[in-house]
Amino acid sequence: MTDTRIDHFSDEAAQKALDFLRFQAGEAAISRANRIYMEEFRKTIKANCMAASSEKTLTAQERDAYSSPEYIAHLEAMRAAIELDEVHRWKMVAAQATIEAWRTHQANRRGEQKMQ
Repeated sequence: MTDTRIDHFSDEAAQKALDFLRFQAGEAAISRANRIYMEEFRKTIKANCMAASSEKTLTAQERDAYSSPEYIAHLEAMRAAIELDEVHRWKMVAAQATIEAWRTHQANRRGEQKMQ
């Protein structure tokens, strides 16, 4: 029987993980910046919608803002920005874990060689 599993401790796997971290850093940074911008801009949209409301009380203005089409559309866009940022983050975590597993494997291998 042939073992077809991927060797996650191989030099090739570690290099692939390093390359991923190096070459995807720009995209990950852009997605993080977009997420933060969207989260902060939500406050501006809420303030503008509250200012445009004809209601007198802050609670009623806030209710109008949260239910406005502009605010709801922004929440949908924010969801997409957060999703993309999280995808990048978890891919980076996986690449870092691969590198750490490779480092541990290499250290164990060196230790075994010293014992022989």
